[in-house]
Amino acid sequence: MSDLFTEVNNIKICYEVNGQGYPIILVHGFAMYKEFWIAQKPLSEQFKVINLDNRGCGKSDHPTETFDMETLAKDIKDLMDFLKIEKAHIIGHSLGGMIAQHFALEYPNRINKLILIATFPNLPLDKSGLEMYKKSQLETYEAKLKDPIKAFNNKMKQRFTRNFYKLMVQEPSSKFHGLFSTEDLMENEKNKGTSKTQDIINQINAISKHNTLEQLHNIKHNTLILAGEKDRIISKISSNEMHSKIPNNTLKVFSGSHYFPLEEAPEVNNIILNFLNE
Repeated sequence: MSDLFTEVNNIKICYEVNGQGYPIILVHGFAMYKEFWIAQKPLSEQFKVINLDNRGCGKSDHPTETFDMETLAKDIKDLMDFLKIEKAHIIGHSLGGMIAQHFALEYPNRINKLILIATFPNLPLDKSGLEMYKKSQLETYEAKLKDPIKAFNNKMKQRFTRNFYKLMVQEPSSKFHGLFSTEDLMENEKNKGTSKTQDIINQINAISKHNTLEQLHNIKHNTLILAGEKDRIISKISSNEMHSKIPNNTLKVFSGSHYFPLEEAPEVNNIILNFLNE
């Protein structure tokens, strides 16, 4: 489906709608774009699926001023208002999972079921890790300007398991799980990955203030937590923390890395659909 646009929370948001039925809202991660969910297309066979570009990402507006998680959560709420969606399932990956936590706490009556994928409730006491991540993201952006193919390969190498990445390199035109190819991901990264230096700084700023750990007990929604055993971006330890704090949740650990929703798409999609249809 083609891109759609609306004004919400003082900015322009780009989104798309696929399928019919009960609404699901998919929230992507750091400096990504709504096409990240390319491997979750099967969800639209049973649900109305809304993907959006977060502010500072994709074709949504890229404000220069900093923002926080509450602002990102309000963007989703305002989009729901515009679409006349009273309640929806919310699924967030990485930074999107952080936004989803804040959404659940800020707007508990607007959410049915919650799915948190490869995300965390708070930063460690030592914030040096975030500074390293910021440096890495800025370097990735600069590298993309110089050699986009090399930058793409370096990024994906960190986000998929070694064996799967080898297949991606060896068979760039092959459709994995019949859903996406390396060439598809490369094309999306080239044309949709529009987060620049200020956008990266703004998203890092939002993460630096993110801390829901002591509020997780207030999330009463039926929650599914998904983690990657080999995730080098966000450790599964964070998922274990959320599992211990959220009252009504199920934790599932996959064998993959940070992008296991793509690498292990059939199993991920089946678990999501089973959870939502329970």
